Amino acid sequence: MVNLVMKDLKLGLNPLFFAFPLVIGALMLVPGWLYFLVPLYFCWITIPNTFAGFKTQNDLMFTAMMPVTKKDMVKARVTVIVILELLHVVIAMIYGMITIRLYPHLPYYFFAPHMGFWGLCFVMLAIFNMVFISMYYKTAYKYGGATTASITAAMLFAGVAQWLGIQNSFVSDTFNGTGAHNTALQISILIAGIVIFIAFTMIAYWIGVKRFLKVEII
Repeated sequence: MVNLVMKDLKLGLNPLFFAFPLVIGALMLVPGWLYFLVPLYFCWITIPNTFAGFKTQNDLMFTAMMPVTKKDMVKARVTVIVILELLHVVIAMIYGMITIRLYPHLPYYFFAPHMGFWGLCFVMLAIFNMVFISMYYKTAYKYGGATTASITAAMLFAGVAQWLGIQNSFVSDTFNGTGAHNTALQISILIAGIVIFIAFTMIAYWIGVKRFLKVEII
């Protein structure tokens, strides 16, 4: 399985996608911006282009000829997705910490990049993974419908969450008000988001394996 992951990282992925988080993450330095857009660029650009590359390279057929199981094929691909997601989020978090220190008294209309916000981002990516992985492995070839559905689901979550952050005083206070300075609360939200991310991704993985086992490759 490790060899499959390395194959994707070294051969399947355009090296630019490793530098992309450094460039997109810099948008976190824009004061008071709609920061949900930063991890969404992963959904909009990285995933569609990555899976288009896999399809162009006929990666499914090539991998199927290797002495590996379908379960390992799914596990390796999900691992690659998670690696890219973590790369985007961790780099964006670093930029976010710089932003908070650069503008300590900036009034935020949208979510400020505190730890709780990143918990919401992990939930958003969890929803993306659940929809994309489970739909994609109906064929392990057609990625268009899965991409569209997963991006829509992630954007709906981000939109609803941000709307609540503006309209609901409790949510606003939790993420931008006094709750933003409550370290225990912020860490709890972040941990909850990470747990949801892990749980949803694991469920998506098992659904993907179950569906991929029914796919006739050759």
